[in-house]
Amino acid sequence: MLVSFEKCQLLIPSVPDTLGIVNNRHADLPRSGADRRPAQPTAVEGSPSADGEAAADAEAAVVDGRAARWQSHREERRRALIKTARKAVHALGSEASMEDIAGAAGTSKSVYYRYFGDKAGLQQAMGEVVLSQMQRRMKEAAQSAGTPREGLYAMVSAYLQMAESSPNVYAFVTRLTPGEASAQDAIAASGALGHFFEQITGMIATPMRQYLGGEQEAVIDYWPTAAIGLVRNAGEMWLGSPPGPGKPDQATMAANITDWLCLGIAPQLKTIT
Repeated sequence: MLVSFEKCQLLIPSVPDTLGIVNNRHADLPRSGADRRPAQPTAVEGSPSADGEAAADAEAAVVDGRAARWQSHREERRRALIKTARKAVHALGSEASMEDIAGAAGTSKSVYYRYFGDKAGLQQAMGEVVLSQMQRRMKEAAQSAGTPREGLYAMVSAYLQMAESSPNVYAFVTRLTPGEASAQDAIAASGALGHFFEQITGMIATPMRQYLGGEQEAVIDYWPTAAIGLVRNAGEMWLGSPPGPGKPDQATMAANITDWLCLGIAPQLKTIT
């Protein structure tokens, strides 16, 4: 915690002037050249100088107020553009162009370029919103669980539910569209997706640390990261699979992933005798 030392004052003990010479000595000493300079007059209330200073302060306050209102307007406008873009991507697909998104939002694509720079910037901004909501949902689900395994299932289930609610939006914020300069994930490149999975890794590690105990710390250091890879890759493969009799529903898929995390596939292997 930072402590401001400006607020701390050192108490300097005073010496009683019993002889009446301490202050008189300083008073009798000749002034230096700098001290002989006449004191600068201070502005008197009601004088032109004081009125000028007050006017300058008022003008600065007006400028600051305008800047604050403009910044608030930009932030509000930015949130509205992200919201309409999210709806457009949900309806049009993850490959929607900036022109398509702007048209669905009832504005021009130049407005989106002004606020987000390019499509990758829009993907990043939308990703920060979507992934934050997903993280909050998973955290709430984990907190309601009674055991570490139930916590894992709750988080996996919440993750799949959020992704399934809009596969187009999920793909838009986690992948670059064809033709982009980078082959990396859009949000991974910006750090938002990495931050999201870093937080989820910590959420997974907490119940597992309680379950396994401190002597398994080495496992806890590696296992959550591996678990994130399994959840994401299996989840995205499931999300992109076409509907059919071989595709499990969301609850079954969440249960399968949880079993793979906790038990692996050993229970499904045939015993060789």
